[in-house]
Amino acid sequence: MFANLTVRLKRFGLRLLTRPRLDLPLLLALFLLACAGLATLYSAGNANLSLVGGQAARFVLGAVLLVVISRIPPPVLRSWTPWLYMGSTALLVVVAALGEGRGAYRWLDLGFMRFQPSELLKLTMPMMVAWYLHPRQLPPGWKDIIVVGLMIAVPAGLIAEQPDLGTALLVAGAGAFALFLSGMAWWRIGLLVGGAGAAIPVAWQFLHEYQRNRVRTLLDPESDPLGNGWHIIQSKIAVGSGGVFGKGWQHGTQSRLEFLPEHTTDFIFAVFSEEFGLVGVIAIMLLYAFIIGRCLWIAMNARDTYSRLLAGAIGMSFFVYVAVNGGMVAGILPVVGVPMPLISYGGTSAVSLLTGFGVLMSIHANRKLHD
Repeated sequence: MFANLTVRLKRFGLRLLTRPRLDLPLLLALFLLACAGLATLYSAGNANLSLVGGQAARFVLGAVLLVVISRIPPPVLRSWTPWLYMGSTALLVVVAALGEGRGAYRWLDLGFMRFQPSELLKLTMPMMVAWYLHPRQLPPGWKDIIVVGLMIAVPAGLIAEQPDLGTALLVAGAGAFALFLSGMAWWRIGLLVGGAGAAIPVAWQFLHEYQRNRVRTLLDPESDPLGNGWHIIQSKIAVGSGGVFGKGWQHGTQSRLEFLPEHTTDFIFAVFSEEFGLVGVIAIMLLYAFIIGRCLWIAMNARDTYSRLLAGAIGMSFFVYVAVNGGMVAGILPVVGVPMPLISYGGTSAVSLLTGFGVLMSIHANRKLHD
């Protein structure tokens, strides 16, 4: 039995080493984005090298996971999916019992590092939906839609209870994208969207007061300029003061004079906008657009349903992260804890994002292997 296991492990290792693995255009775009993120963090953090070093360490860890996962064939990932989904959901239960945080219990302290299990669901959720729909007839009927809805609702509800409504919505959205890409009829999509819209007044009653205040502040930030409106007002000042060409790297005033809150995390894109101006914002948005387009191209060329739905959901989720943080910084969306991908500092978001791109490269490698 032990000898048989050893042979199987050797075969698996050889397969990982010999199969094509990296999509170079996507890898280059991610590298450029990471470099822009580190440069912005250096400036936003007032040349704090420990801050930049911590983020660089996350990038290195994420890059290692990207390379490793890119070598794992999609059928193997598919076979692991239920266990990964159940394990990450179980960790949310552990967080509910043993979690820690500042005002919200979102983290597990492992001794050598703090870990946010909800980040895992950003990947395992679309993996699970794609796994469930893979062997079934598409487009899905109401039975499969309900089952997928329950798969999404359980972890999203646990995350919302932490409370972390922003991440809960992102996790739910990642699963919903995989369902949407399965070819659902538009009338079904319309009914679901209409039902969600009708539920907003009910959901409002279950929001925490600080969450309601964020929505109220979006509508009229000047009503409380020194309190709830401070974040949005200072962010818009930073974005607007950058003008066309920006004030220059390390010459932004809103962050360096401590007017802009969370200037290394949620609002770091406001720092980028102030220092590099409209030209810089357009350049970074084109880079984001290329990454999203490349994800969708990989999805279109995927060889099976699981790969197609998963790759598409990852690409669309990445778009939502960019749109939500950009809208928040510009003052057209409520303030939520959604970081700008590979730009914002902290947490495990960079690691989870790069891990997801490892899955994309595995899907791309599988297509090349069969061409």
